[in-house]
Formats: sequence, structure tokens, C-alpha cells
Amino acid sequence: MSGWRQKRETMQHYNVTAKSYDELYAAEQRVKIEKALEKVRIPNNSLILDGGCGTGLLFEYVADKAQLVVGIDISRRILEEAKKRAKKFSNVHLVLADADHQPFRDGVFSHVFTVTLLQNMPNPEKTLIEFKRVAVENALFVITGLKKKFSRSSFEFLLRKLKLSVMEIVDGNAELKCYVALCVRDKR
Repeated sequence: MSGWRQKRETMQHYNVTAKSYDELYAAEQRVKIEKALEKVRIPNNSLILDGGCGTGLLFEYVADKAQLVVGIDISRRILEEAKKRAKKFSNVHLVLADADHQPFRDGVFSHVFTVTLLQNMPNPEKTLIEFKRVAVENALFVITGLKKKFSRSSFEFLLRKLKLSVMEIVDGNAELKCYVALCVRDKR
């Protein structure tokens, strides 16, 4: 399947499931976010990128701590749902964009979250290179990898290949269907 075709199918899937997304996936998403945030400090000057933000569940955890939160997603309808959640916060902004072609300049974000994104991308390496591009040196990354898609070793290999220093990978309990990696962006 071509890269664009896969992205289009993903976009259509999330356009169709946008209204029921939280009912279907919020509990699982919250487990991933909470596991990551047990280890992550969000200073008040943080510039956070939420890649593949979905309905914006992460906003509720970080917006009151950060200077700015930007959520991007390829699905217009899922962003409409995220907009409802973002209204509570003056520092949350939404962008309709392809994660592989982000409309941001180099070296902007201090924190990058890609929760439940990589398994939907045709080339996860390319996707992470683009997120790395828009992050500052020593930015903190929270990256999940679906266990059905990645073995732990292949997930770690991908992160290390891209010169992301892996601080920890959480893969503990049964309710966690993803590996949750905490990484720091090395020098370019």
C-alpha cells in the first residue's frame, strides 16, 4: 500500500470514528499518558507538540503547566472534537497537518508527544525524523509503539537509530498495549 493511500485510509477511519473516539479509546489513551507523565516534568515555559493529537486528551494533563501546546492531526473531524477540549485553554492551538510534513520551523518544541501515532504511519522512521526536526536540542520525547506492530527490540532500534537517547521504556502491565518510551533528542 502506498504511503499516501495508508494515510488517507487512516484519515478516513478517524473522520468516521471521531465522535465515538473517546468512548472507544480514552481509557487506554489515559493509561499511556499517565504512565509517561509519572516520569516527565513539564516546566511552565514548555512548548509542547502533540503529534496525532486525536481528541486532545493530552491537553487536560499538560495545558495548565505549559506555555504553549500545539496539537496536530491529519483528520479534520477528530480535530473538531479536539477543539471542544481545547476551548478550556487559551494556550492550546490545533493544526490540520500530516505528521510527515509539519508546517513548523526547525527547533521549536521542548516536548514532543507522539501517542498512538507511529503504527498509523507508512514510514515511522520518516515520521520521527520530522518530529526531531521541529524539536529543540535536548527536547523530551514521549513516543508510544503499539506492541502488535513493534517488538520491543525493533522499537528500541528505531529510536536509537534516530539518535534519540532512550531514558526508559515502560511496557509493564496488561492494560498498556504500547511501549511508552521517554527519550531525549540528541544533537543533530
